[in-house]
Amino acid sequence: MEQGAARERTTDTPSAPPPSAGPAHGEPADPAGSGGPRAARVPGQARIPEPESGDRDAAPAPGVPYARDEHPHDEPVGRGPRPVRRHSVRGQVLEALRTALVGGELVPGEVYSAPALAGRFGVSATPVREAMQRLAVEGAVEVVPNRGFRVTERTPRELAELAEIRALVEVPVMLRLARTVPAARWAELRPLAEATATAAARGDRAHYAEADRAFHRAVLSLAGNRQLLAVADDLHRRSQWPLISAPALRHGVLVADAAEHTALLDALIAQDLTVVRALVREHFTGSEC
Repeated sequence: MEQGAARERTTDTPSAPPPSAGPAHGEPADPAGSGGPRAARVPGQARIPEPESGDRDAAPAPGVPYARDEHPHDEPVGRGPRPVRRHSVRGQVLEALRTALVGGELVPGEVYSAPALAGRFGVSATPVREAMQRLAVEGAVEVVPNRGFRVTERTPRELAELAEIRALVEVPVMLRLARTVPAARWAELRPLAEATATAAARGDRAHYAEADRAFHRAVLSLAGNRQLLAVADDLHRRSQWPLISAPALRHGVLVADAAEHTALLDALIAQDLTVVRALVREHFTGSEC
């Protein structure tokens, strides 16, 4: 993350705050006394540093209001999202919330407040609100004024529409790549296909979703079009959000979906355009992840 402009040198030495100065009202004290970013701690969770003023790596999109004065008891308390370690607090919370959404820990139709989720992470509500604003842009949640964020209730029709758009975007690209990319390059992607198979065999829906996106990004990256990657990845992620009353995880669906990655690589290596076209279309329309 880019930092601010270089500080100007001055001849005046800034005066240190008086020793008796305590934390601002409502803010936790810095137990280490280091003067660095404060960090809240909750039992059993890793200590996550609060962001400095420059650690706002993604502002809310225009037209998406902040949800203020959320009530922390408006949603059921479950296991909660699992935090991951990243440099950006907002990025850390965003990825953990995405994992919780795909894994079914955040339920479609339920309202979750930023303060309540912040308590699970051991951070302030600000990075949680910022992460939720990003999820609102992606269509995963919607703002509920004065309460928080409701997980979007999506329908099978929406999933079918996303599959159709993904096919329109990716099928022509993969057919072109099948004609031009050497077989050795496709063989280099086999570990990514195997990673999806491993996650599917465990029935781990959240990790499968990550591995699935990584595989498709690697395939499309061979086209050398960054805008294509951004559009395709956004569509892919949207197709992974849970449906209304999503059924329990079906192990066989993930295993079959993962097997299609290996079959696709085989078809790309053989430059079998008919099989490539059929596999990609079926992969998009038949996948439930």
